[in-house]
Amino acid sequence: MPSFISLTFPTPSSELHPIPNAGIDTDFLIRYARTLDDYGFTHTLVPYDSSSFDPFTIGATIASVTKNLKVIIALRPNTVPPTVAAKALATLDQLSHGRVVVHLIAGGSDAEQAREGDFLSKEKRYARLEDYILILRRAWESADPFDWDSEFFRFKEFTNRVRPVQKTIPVSVGGSSDEAYRIGGKLADIFGLWGEPLKETKEQIDRIYAEADKAGRDPTDRPKIWVSLRPIVAETDELAWAKAHRTLDALKANAAGKKFEAPQNAGSQRLLDIATRGEVQDRALWYPTVTATNARGASTALVGSIETVAQSLADYVKLGAEFISIRGYDNYNDAVDYGRYILPRIKEILAEDAQP
Repeated sequence: MPSFISLTFPTPSSELHPIPNAGIDTDFLIRYARTLDDYGFTHTLVPYDSSSFDPFTIGATIASVTKNLKVIIALRPNTVPPTVAAKALATLDQLSHGRVVVHLIAGGSDAEQAREGDFLSKEKRYARLEDYILILRRAWESADPFDWDSEFFRFKEFTNRVRPVQKTIPVSVGGSSDEAYRIGGKLADIFGLWGEPLKETKEQIDRIYAEADKAGRDPTDRPKIWVSLRPIVAETDELAWAKAHRTLDALKANAAGKKFEAPQNAGSQRLLDIATRGEVQDRALWYPTVTATNARGASTALVGSIETVAQSLADYVKLGAEFISIRGYDNYNDAVDYGRYILPRIKEILAEDAQP
């Protein structure tokens, strides 16, 4: 069975009902995290943004109030030295009894990177990411002091006495560029993709596996694939489409008057290109939400009844995805609906398919 990922939000603000400059609502955060835990989500991503809350602190809070939910800490290598990150992640891993994953972001926007003083080119950012992963792994897996001297990091006799529970911590990367495929295929435990049609998703998976093979990884050690989608669900397909158009109207209204930067990252460019081919693809993959938000992050919707959306998500699992990330536009209420109806139905579909 796949693992199921959501995002945990520390405020009630959402894309449908934004609350400008909302502060942390502790009660909401705890309720949200416990709801994911209770409804069978296996992981939750704590996202990173140059102007937003610290993921480590949010992640520690989530871990302290849940029992099984694993916390995915999003981290940009320009923000924390790898020696510090190794200790911080291992500390959280011990506190949570081994429930930590790190999602490393090379950086898809020059402007966003510059806000925190990072002026490296995209190619250099990926080269730094490769160093970062190698340092983290060595710090977690070996107690021996070691030196590092590269273009990006230099230190002598670093020793890490904070060990992860399982001796290491899963490392996730994502992207749709040649550099992302190369680094992820070579080093990642998990590789994240945004929602594209099945054909294009399969092509990306093949690229990642080819890079893993090129790096000498055993076929049993290839990165596990993580696909992110935004379901819009109702009791029937007709009701779901009506809900989808209301959602789109709200997204457009909230975006009115805002200037969006042209996306630099390959993933957003791919989504916008696919959107030009038609609004609906495969069973229920809907692209107007992509164009309405200028493909900022995971923005591809799946529209339909519980059965339609569950079957659509099961298609990605059959394609090779071992992690399914689903979050809606009405964050908390959508998470409840997914947990009550979508997750159980996906499991039923896959179990039925597994029957001889």
